[in-house]
Amino acid sequence: MPTTADHPTPSGLNPGGVEELLDLARVVTLPMRVKFRGIMQREALLLPGPLGWGEFCPFPEYGDAEASRWLYAAVEAGWHGFPEPLRDSIPVNATVPAVAAERVPEILARFGRVDAVKVKVAETGQRLDDDAARVAAVRAALPDAAIRVDANGGWDVPAAVEALTRLAAVGLEYAEQPVPDIAGLAEVRRRLRAAGVPVLIAADESVRKEEDPLKVARAGAADLVVVKVAPLGGVRRALDIVAQAGLPAVVSSALDTSVGIRAGLALAAALPELPYACGLGTVSLLAADVTRDSLVPDDGAIRLRDVAVDPGLLAEYAAAPERRDWWLDRLRRVYGVLAAGG
Repeated sequence: MPTTADHPTPSGLNPGGVEELLDLARVVTLPMRVKFRGIMQREALLLPGPLGWGEFCPFPEYGDAEASRWLYAAVEAGWHGFPEPLRDSIPVNATVPAVAAERVPEILARFGRVDAVKVKVAETGQRLDDDAARVAAVRAALPDAAIRVDANGGWDVPAAVEALTRLAAVGLEYAEQPVPDIAGLAEVRRRLRAAGVPVLIAADESVRKEEDPLKVARAGAADLVVVKVAPLGGVRRALDIVAQAGLPAVVSSALDTSVGIRAGLALAAALPELPYACGLGTVSLLAADVTRDSLVPDDGAIRLRDVAVDPGLLAEYAAAPERRDWWLDRLRRVYGVLAAGG
């Protein structure tokens, strides 16, 4: 597997500069099996480098400065490789979107046997009763599984305390980003402990969207951190953040193709400790991929391996010309941010 001790720098991301990336870029639009983050199609720009493929797929609403971390990670994968792995099999959780409770068995069936499940909650337009029914359906289907919930910052402090107190009745491993801000996370954590509610707090957006991703640890606002390669700017930067935070880490994905999942697996494989199943099984939510050998769970884990991107699939799922132009224009702008030291 490709490795390197070198860390890419803004002035030397790839030898050919932005024109090389524009020439190499392939843009795909992949259908999804179920709505996730409000979308039914996932777009991604893929880059073949000398050491493998990189993936650039920040969601459309992200600005160029934030998206520059995603590009940094994509070039790291293709031109600089990954650190040496410490393990070759990564335990993963299933992910249940904010679907009706009766759809839970159908969603879980796509992941095969798993020991942990992440359940999306606090969806706009839904009620706590919907969340409770969804979590209960997961518990009924998998009585012994570890269940964690992800609110994506969708509650305020009182609502989070009420919801997690109620959901804790079925047994929760942890709650991911129940409220949007670091001060709120600290307060939810304090109130739950005062009430004797045994739910750990995990920070996601409060790590990857902060200018200072270590602020959450210094504030005592979380028991663990959720780290994603692309939003943090690559595997090496994510490893450094975890080391400095001094908290257990869960590696998760950003609804990537198998190319992006490969980078997530590289991070999980390189962490000194991996106490929790990772959120890297999300290719199962896609109805198509860019490889014939998708990185999906098998018996609760994904084997560490490189991705052979299939030219036929790239052609079959090639984005419409206007969407390809949109991504190439974005690539040029975002590369400019990096070249300027952003």
